Formats: sequence, structure tokens, C-alpha cells
Amino acid sequence: MALVTKIKEFREKAGITQADLAEKVGARRETIVHLENGKYNPSLKLAMDIARVFDVTVEELFTFTDGGK
Repeated sequence: MALVTKIKEFREKAGITQADLAEKVGARRETIVHLENGKYNPSLKLAMDIARVFDVTVEELFTFTDGGK
């Protein structure tokens, strides 16, 4: 299963940079880059903190895909 994220979509809609988001959630900008590129699975706390920034649920930000099955 692969984790699919809509962080970039929500971030761009909110008009904030990766660095801004990283600062708001106490992470490094590189972490946000890796999250947006699907190369990093966030901790539950980080996922919830990011969702809180955008006032959405974790499920709206992250979904699992079964790889086309």
C-alpha cells in the first residue's frame, strides 16, 4: 500500500510555502518536501498537526492506495 497525500494541494490553496508549513508544525522543510513527494510517512502527531493547520481531517489529507488493484 502507498500513502497518497494532498498536502501540496492544500498548502498551495492556503498560499503558504513549505518552509511556512514546516515552521507551523515544528518540522524541517525537507520533511514537508518528502511528505509531498510520497517519500516519507508521517507520524500520527505530525499528520494531525498538518491537518490542524489546514482545518481538515487527517483522512482528507492522507489516503492509502492499493497500487491499482
